[in-house]
Amino acid sequence: MDKPTLRVLDTDFGNSRKHFSFGKAMVDHHKQSKQPDTLRFMHFKPTVILGRHQVLHDEVNVDYCLNNNIQIVRRLTGGGAVFLDPGQLAWELCVSKKNIGSGDLSEITKILCGAAAGGLNKLNIDAKFRPRNDLEVDGRKVGGTGGFFDGDTLFFQGGALVDMDVENMKASLNIPVPKLSKRNLESAGDRVITVRELLGPDTPALPLFKEALVESVCETLGLKADYQECSASELVLGDQYYDEEIGQDEFVHEIDRLIAGDVVKRATIKTPGGFITTSFKLKGPKLDIIAEIFFHGDLFVSPPRVLFDLEAHLKGVFLPDIEAAIDEFFKETKINMMSIQPEHFVSAIKDALKGE
Repeated sequence: MDKPTLRVLDTDFGNSRKHFSFGKAMVDHHKQSKQPDTLRFMHFKPTVILGRHQVLHDEVNVDYCLNNNIQIVRRLTGGGAVFLDPGQLAWELCVSKKNIGSGDLSEITKILCGAAAGGLNKLNIDAKFRPRNDLEVDGRKVGGTGGFFDGDTLFFQGGALVDMDVENMKASLNIPVPKLSKRNLESAGDRVITVRELLGPDTPALPLFKEALVESVCETLGLKADYQECSASELVLGDQYYDEEIGQDEFVHEIDRLIAGDVVKRATIKTPGGFITTSFKLKGPKLDIIAEIFFHGDLFVSPPRVLFDLEAHLKGVFLPDIEAAIDEFFKETKINMMSIQPEHFVSAIKDALKGE
């Protein structure tokens, strides 16, 4: 029996935001069965990529990026901010849930990170999966991933640090102290390692990394590769998403704008699935009603829009009823979170209230 097809694309739009608007179009086409499972490679100029739920000015040295022609993008997947440049291998996978064999995002991340590590292993790089979503060599990060479900479609993104301007990366990102201290690191540069650092002049060319990843993904998922070009309809829809949302500064600054102004309460907690920050305003004669609330950080929630639904659900709720309202939401909502539980959102709110 013939294996299902894995369409393989290799794209270079010259504009980092266009990569992500095309990715959204690719997901839509896959959901509508207009395109098969797809692995797409992406080429980037120097770019900082924010996670879907992150605050721009918390994570990025915006002035440095503007002064050094480094583009800033907000992606559709969760997780932390990353720096990409031409020396890195970036990819994304759009695949049917049935071809993964699991509906749990943590388990799927383990499977696909295993496939990515397998591709590096083929090139004599001893990479291994480290939960929750990293690839490591000897305890240092050589790649990262993140993804979400949209119906029966899994959208999963990843990258490998083949080569990188580390000084540019360190200057572009504001790495939170808690992230460094939990690994006893002094700077972000201590956390990462590139393949070029490992192999020196023996570092394979990028096309060999692509071939190895395609081979490993096909082996893992039982697919066969078919190299194609982007469809015209995907390109048109991608341009539409670029113009309407993803390509616009308003989208990149979205969460900063939402939490601007007089935020009455704010707190950050560490969870097994990442850092959660809650920012909220209170109303009422006793200031005991949620007026507005926002959850942000490097967390993975699938699908990403569920977090915005939770925020809407909690508006107008009395503080004594918060825990019950959060429990009610998660009982009624189909959601996939990596090591984050409903009680973590409750804890973040309680910690913020303790700060009064």
